[in-house]
Amino acid sequence: MSFLRQERHGHVLLLTMSSPDTRNALTGDDQFDDFEQTCAAINDDMSVRAVVLTGEGSAFCAGGNVKDMRERTGLFSGDPFDQASAYRKGIQRIPRAIHALNVPTIAAVNGPAVGAGCDLATMCDIRIGSEKAMFAESFVKLGIIPGDGGAWFLPRAVGFSNACKMAFTGDPVRAEEAMQIGLVSEVVAPEALVERALELAASIAANPPHAVRLTKQLMRASEKASLDELLDMSAAFQAVCHAEPDHAEAVEAFFDKRAGNYRDE
Repeated sequence: MSFLRQERHGHVLLLTMSSPDTRNALTGDDQFDDFEQTCAAINDDMSVRAVVLTGEGSAFCAGGNVKDMRERTGLFSGDPFDQASAYRKGIQRIPRAIHALNVPTIAAVNGPAVGAGCDLATMCDIRIGSEKAMFAESFVKLGIIPGDGGAWFLPRAVGFSNACKMAFTGDPVRAEEAMQIGLVSEVVAPEALVERALELAASIAANPPHAVRLTKQLMRASEKASLDELLDMSAAFQAVCHAEPDHAEAVEAFFDKRAGNYRDE
């Protein structure tokens, strides 16, 4: 059975990590393949306009398998060169795949998001937390570092100082503090989490899809582009948007006070 269970809700795709007995730990190539293939399929499907990622059971994602670390098996076997290669060819495929998604992503964090699970949440564009959510950039507690890109994603989510505090201490951050530092945008009751995430995703999916995708590209580019570079890119993207039939439909819908009817191609 696939690790990522898929459910369509109109133009929104709900992905549920479905290994509750392992607390949705990220342990092997089957899971890495699943993320990579699912993300590629989403990018090829224009009818998908937003994605929600959550976990089945009590945890969002427990990160790596500490038992495998102790026994030096799987991802953690071999000499240092083998292990470096295993990271590049294994778990690091997840951040590359998620970061390359051209539609907005929302992490609905239902419980603990620990180590690589914390990083997985920060790979998404938006995070909503259950009152039971907990985040821990806990790698130092095991004498290791964020090997899956957390040192890149976390500062962009919470700022450099907060990211350093989380990464240097490895201490857990509960839902209320996560809200205070901007790690999540909202905190809701556990029973309302997925419903709220789907509601937010639907509000994104209701907009012209080409404009949303290009807006996401601009937001991503702003992480490393100069102002002049971003302005040039914005001008080019805006010209494309003005030529799109969805723009004309959006303007007509605005004056007609109705929802727009946009293309899935």
